[in-house]
Amino acid sequence: MSPAADPSKYVALAVLLLPSLAGMVVFLMAPVLSSLVLSFSQWDLIGEIHWVGLDNYLTALADPAVLGALRNTLGFILGYLPSVVLVALGLALLLNRRIRGRVVFRAIYFVPVVTSWVAVSLIWKWLLNPQYGLINFALGAFGIKGPGWLFDPAWAMTGVILTSVWKDIGFVTVIYLAGLQDIPEPLYEAAALDGATAWQRFWSITFPMLAPTTFFVTTISLISSFQVFDQVWIMTQGGPAGATSVMVELIYKNAFSYYKMGYASAISWVLFALIFAVTIAQNLLQKKLDRSDG
Repeated sequence: MSPAADPSKYVALAVLLLPSLAGMVVFLMAPVLSSLVLSFSQWDLIGEIHWVGLDNYLTALADPAVLGALRNTLGFILGYLPSVVLVALGLALLLNRRIRGRVVFRAIYFVPVVTSWVAVSLIWKWLLNPQYGLINFALGAFGIKGPGWLFDPAWAMTGVILTSVWKDIGFVTVIYLAGLQDIPEPLYEAAALDGATAWQRFWSITFPMLAPTTFFVTTISLISSFQVFDQVWIMTQGGPAGATSVMVELIYKNAFSYYKMGYASAISWVLFALIFAVTIAQNLLQKKLDRSDG
């Protein structure tokens, strides 16, 4: 009997995989399927479950609170995504140079990544305080009157974006650093011999060679942006006047504050469909760009 046909081998594999599979089924697949079933029902966590068909989805698609949260989520993405990508790319280019103490700088920039969202949000909540926060104090040193930040509906989302960029920038920088170190050095040497300027080397070599890295960073940052919650909940809880209410925060409130588990599940699946559609569109766009380059 060949090793591939030995049934004991597959039994051993099944036994080894069983703990992980059981955990995935119990803690991942079962809750996901349960939320899908609940999205077609009404349930307050205590009473009986009542089947309502598509009512939750139809209500969600016409609910001003959902539309407002979606608008705020898209506003967060428009502010956060370009900022974190561009600033991280700039930092990665600086930290990829042969400068003294660059290992220390890389570690410093990564510290916020391993810090909990609770700590980061509380620190930034203090920094953005309009009365005794350091940011308004620094602006005042230049004669600029700082805004109310988290207390001002026009500036609250900007405060959340600043916090999020500061927290995530180290992670994106590390990914860009890995991408930069994969670019062959002879390409830069040949370009320098041809008289290419620093900008020409960046635009003709670095930027196109980093395209797969940029696509990866953009994809994961976009998906995480749609699920922004921790910093919003700790810093503003969706306020002031709903200015920072986002999709996941609205799901949480409906589920655990209003006890509308069915409605919260329906909004969750709407959010999932949105993320799925955007990710597919992004993949198709990337393939189209690859074909046009190739």
